[in-house]
Amino acid sequence: MTNTQMQGTATLDEQRAEFSRNRFLAMPIAGAIAWTFVGIAGAFLPVKQAAIALFIGTGTIFYLAIFIARFTGEDVLGRTRKNNAFDRLLFLTVFMALLVYAIAIPFFLIERTSLPLTVGILTGLMWIPFSGMIQHWVGLFHGVVRTVLIVVAWYLFPEGRFVIIPAVIVGIYLITIYFLANRLRLPSANAIPAQ
Repeated sequence: MTNTQMQGTATLDEQRAEFSRNRFLAMPIAGAIAWTFVGIAGAFLPVKQAAIALFIGTGTIFYLAIFIARFTGEDVLGRTRKNNAFDRLLFLTVFMALLVYAIAIPFFLIERTSLPLTVGILTGLMWIPFSGMIQHWVGLFHGVVRTVLIVVAWYLFPEGRFVIIPAVIVGIYLITIYFLANRLRLPSANAIPAQ
């Protein structure tokens, strides 16, 4: 038994292993539901009301994930993993995603259709550190592909930004959910290579 185990404190590697055993499906399922709501609102509402729907929809993702976790059997709040540094880091990435509204709101006040672009990209950035936390490429895939496709959609569909961009995000979420659901089956094949 190591000193850290005798003291009741797990090493970072042990904490990461414990954290990584979570399925992490509740948050992307919640994101897919919220962005579907945003896209539907964008199809039927004028830009101002569609923007309000986007603020409401994306603002409820974390709370919706807590509810969905009851059905996926996940511990979104990290209650069973006491003092796990990776749970704290995950909460900090969620907090970081909320702070990006400080960029999105002023830009939105100048250009109303900018909201799906800014919120879609900035809140998706939390997936990149998540990849490092679980040592799996799916977060990098999510963050990078989501960003690239949102920018492409922004330029190609200026009249449909509140519909096409949410559709892109939902599509990326569905792919991410698939890989997260299957990542624990073949952990060695899915891991990010050690550096």
